[in-house]
Amino acid sequence: MHKYYLLLIAQIIIYAHTLGQSKPVYSKEVEGRIRRVETSLAGWVQLKDSNLWTLADRMAYYHVPGVSIAVIKDYKIDWVRGYGLADSATQRKVTTTTRFQAASISKSLNALGVLRLTDKKELDLNKDVNEYLTSWKFPSDSFTQQTKITLAHLLSHTAGLTVHGFMGYNIKDTIPTDNEMLDGKRPSNSAAVRSFTEPGKKFEYSGGGIMITKKVIIDHTGMAYDKYMEKFVLKPLGMDHSSFAQPPAANLRAQLATGYSGNGAMPGYFNIYPEQAPDGLWTTPEDLSRFIIEMQLSLQGKSNKIMSKEMTTTMVTPYANNSSALGVMTFDRGGLHYFTHGGANVGFKCEYVASMADGNGLVIMTNSDVYSIIPEIINSVAAVYQWKDYYKPEIKKVVYPDTSRLNEYVGKYKLRNAIVNFKQEGGHLYLNQGNNPFLRAFFESDDTFFTYLDPGATVSFGRNQNGVVTTLIIRGGGQELKAEKIN
Repeated sequence: MHKYYLLLIAQIIIYAHTLGQSKPVYSKEVEGRIRRVETSLAGWVQLKDSNLWTLADRMAYYHVPGVSIAVIKDYKIDWVRGYGLADSATQRKVTTTTRFQAASISKSLNALGVLRLTDKKELDLNKDVNEYLTSWKFPSDSFTQQTKITLAHLLSHTAGLTVHGFMGYNIKDTIPTDNEMLDGKRPSNSAAVRSFTEPGKKFEYSGGGIMITKKVIIDHTGMAYDKYMEKFVLKPLGMDHSSFAQPPAANLRAQLATGYSGNGAMPGYFNIYPEQAPDGLWTTPEDLSRFIIEMQLSLQGKSNKIMSKEMTTTMVTPYANNSSALGVMTFDRGGLHYFTHGGANVGFKCEYVASMADGNGLVIMTNSDVYSIIPEIINSVAAVYQWKDYYKPEIKKVVYPDTSRLNEYVGKYKLRNAIVNFKQEGGHLYLNQGNNPFLRAFFESDDTFFTYLDPGATVSFGRNQNGVVTTLIIRGGGQELKAEKIN
């Protein structure tokens, strides 16, 4: 693994001079904005007298092979650019047409596919979903006796269902059918999709529930899911470098990014996601920008390539008084409303953010398991494009505890089912969990620190009556978590 990281860093440095050189070339004004975005990455907090980061620096720091970005300004794509490598073994660069796994962003496009049929009065968001299913039925249970599961429940993750997400399959694996996955039967590697609470009672993210909406599309239209989505969603939006086909066609291999985890390139280049609707889209940031712009224009009543203004408004309206709408998440910042979704398949991370009213947005896709670089890019775009009150970092002053005190903190801490590791190196304390990169701890006092990764969270060390460090205390979002030191 050590050699892999050294090689990867060397490759990124070698190609750093090519950052921003992926075609097309834009006007001097746009190129200026691109350069500022590339050199203005920042976390949720800034240290006094600290410098901003470059995209090349952060790609090297996080060991991210490739990044692709699209920025939307005034309801138009302002620019699209690829950075780094789509495949390190062959030195193939990321271009604007390199396809990445969209992972859970697939859910937003899937929602369009469902809501298009709802807009045509072929489906009802509030009807018992079993009325639309013919090739599989959701098994009745005590939770669904009184309140039936509906499409609105499924799309908003309020159906009370299990199976958060899916791990995918290797190209050599036997691929299960939809019914085998829904029922958790071999060769499926996921559990059965079943109720754990009454529908409509609470938000619980469920990729399994989105699979049920896929079955509704198939049973209602009689079409293969990927064919339906291509004909009625992707093609009308002009998403010509996108497909839900799983596995992707062999002749597209040169256009597909290889996925990278902490152990290097994934076996078989990437996993296959036969679930499709919750996680199976291959696409580009430029294509996803076309989806975003259509949504934005539809909300203004200026386009209806897929569905009406009224149905688009329904799609971005939070359901059951939470931030989850139908296929998208929503939030407010600076008095403006945004819709968004992220994605995390093995070896890939991505996210889009889009305003509902002023035509701004962005899409970021990477072929890495590391998410941390994405919010830093978002912050840069928001600052350069002056999104109203979007990026307002905290300015903090740090102190430097002596090495002997830092060594007291070194060790492993158990937080629920996770292990957090601390090490001291060069007079600084670093922490990580699992295969994630080590992050530096910045101290506000001798025993309290923060990291660039966790907005608003502070962490402190607790001692017993003998003054020995025994706990890690994490505070943020009105909550407090404690981790016990285990060595």
